[in-house]
Parts: sequence; structure tokens; C-alpha cells
Amino acid sequence: MVYLITGGCGFVGSAIAAELLRRGDSVLVLDNLSRVGGLQNLEWLRSLGPLEFSHGDSRNLSDVAEVFHNRDVKCVFHLAGQVAMTTSLREPRKDFDTNVVGTINLLETVRNCSPHATVVYASSNKVYGELGKLQLQETRSRYTPAGSCSGIAEDAPLDFRTPYGCSKGAADQYVLEYARSFSLRTVVFRHSTIYGGRQFSTFDQGWIGWFCQQSLATVREPTHHFTVNGDGKQVRDLLHVTDAVRCYLMAHEKIHEVAGQVFNIGGGVENSMSVMELLEELSARLKVRLNVHHLPWRTDDQRYFVADITKAAKLLGWVPTVSKREGLDEVLATLEMRNRVPGAAAS
Repeated sequence: MVYLITGGCGFVGSAIAAELLRRGDSVLVLDNLSRVGGLQNLEWLRSLGPLEFSHGDSRNLSDVAEVFHNRDVKCVFHLAGQVAMTTSLREPRKDFDTNVVGTINLLETVRNCSPHATVVYASSNKVYGELGKLQLQETRSRYTPAGSCSGIAEDAPLDFRTPYGCSKGAADQYVLEYARSFSLRTVVFRHSTIYGGRQFSTFDQGWIGWFCQQSLATVREPTHHFTVNGDGKQVRDLLHVTDAVRCYLMAHEKIHEVAGQVFNIGGGVENSMSVMELLEELSARLKVRLNVHHLPWRTDDQRYFVADITKAAKLLGWVPTVSKREGLDEVLATLEMRNRVPGAAAS
């Protein structure tokens, strides 16, 4: 049985591939190596076992069809995509081609070549838009829902905003529709924040790692400054990548029970954190004063998104196991190692 991972040299994709290789499974990765850190992740995966790699692009139907040729693909983890809202505003056609056309290419190839394969798609919390009907209270350090709230559930109204929200939302709905119309075994995961030590974070993707990087840079150079969009009170729930990997594998293992389902996947209320709370914790841990300049809010940024993971717990038997404190320990330790050894890959 072959596991295919599109975008398998990205952060989450490479983590899934690594776990499968450690288990001794057959792993095939399709990636165009356009993301920062892709080559390093490919080298890392090759060091773990007999990885099969195809340098291709999901936007090209022929590239997708080629990886299915003469292979018994039983499971596809579809993580190839354009993942930054800022890029979608700058290049909306590229965003559409990558997220929508790439997903249609994958679904059509599965339908024609491996109709019994599992397909698990990495969607986004951005399909819910600004969640404007959610009543929020503002505290000193965060926005929080009025009254008790276990997070945002899957029945929250869809509201596609920004080109990124539109492209991820369209792909999300196509994946679900292929289960209804063609009986494909598809599952959609709508993610909040996924983070971990191997993430190659940038200004517009991977905010936990990015702010950890900026805080460590301030330790080395106290005058270093960096920016935060909005007031810093926006809240997300943090999911360590090892917990995300378990969730993907469990979806495949239970596909007969969960095909056609959508799940909000995140760290839950217990692992929620605002940008301001993260920066305060980093300042205290590193014993440094952080020099932050605030920029305007990003377009349609959610003040609050925390996944209600009740459905995943009930149907998949999955709950996060890594606390946000443990996860931050790992991220900081990994970044400090990179700083000591220039050019070193994450471990």
C-alpha cells in the first residue's frame, strides 16, 4: 500500500511522511519544492528511509496522473497548496490555480485511477470568514467569546473572505462533494494554528515560529524590532504537529466511519493563545524587552478562532496531547540550535 502526500516536503506533509517512514510504510511525495525549507525537508526524509519523491506540481494534471501510474495508491494526504493570505491578495490567480485547480486535478485522478483511496484534505479556519456573529469581549490581553464557549464547531456558517478564503473554501467544498457525488472516501480538516520545531516560519506563515525567531533575535540584538498586525489580542488555538500527524493517520484508519465528514482540528480551548500572550510569555522566558510596532489589521483577520474538537474526539477518538508550553519549549530549543549552528536543519 502506497501513501501519497502532496506537498510532502512542507511542514505538516514532511511530518506525516517521517512518521510513515518510521513505521516502514511505502511513502510517495509529490512536491514542487517552492516553499522555504522544502529542500532541507526532502534531505531529512531521505535520511529516514526509502522515500519515493516526484518533483511535480499539483496544478499540472499530468504531474498528478504520473504519480498514480502503475501504483496502488491507497491513501492521499492532500497538503499541497498556497497557504498565505497575503500571497492570495498579491497573486489571486496563482492562489486559485494552486488551491482549486490543484485539488480538482487530485480528485479527478483519484476518481479515475484509485477510487477506493482515502483522501484527507488540509482546509482552513478561514472558510468561516470573520465570524462576525460571534459576540466577543475584549480583555487586557485577548478577545474571548461572551459566555461559555468550547470553540467554533463545524456547523458555523461558511463565509469565504479574501482570495485565500475563497480558494481554500472552494477546494474544501469540492472535496466534500466528491464524497457525495462520486462516493470517494474523502475527509476535510479545517485547521487552526499548527506549529512545531521543524517549521520554517516566515512573516506571513507560521506565526508561532516567526515570533519566537524575532524574540531570539532581540536577545542577540536588543534594538531589534518587529511588527504585529492589529492590536495583538487576536486568539488562535495551537496544535503541535505531532498531534496533527496522529489525526491524519487516524482519519485513514477510520475512513469507513468518517468518509464525507468535515472536522475542525486544533489545540482546543486549553491550548489557545493570543499574539500578545505569546509575546509576554516569550519576553518572560527569555528575559528580554521586545520592541514591537503595530501595523493595521490584516484583511478580514479573525479576532478569535479556537476549534471545537468535540466531533474529532467522538468520531476519531482523537485529542491533542502536547500542551502549548511543551510545544513552545521545543520550538525555542530548535531555533536556538539553528542559531548556534548556521545552516543546521531542524531536528
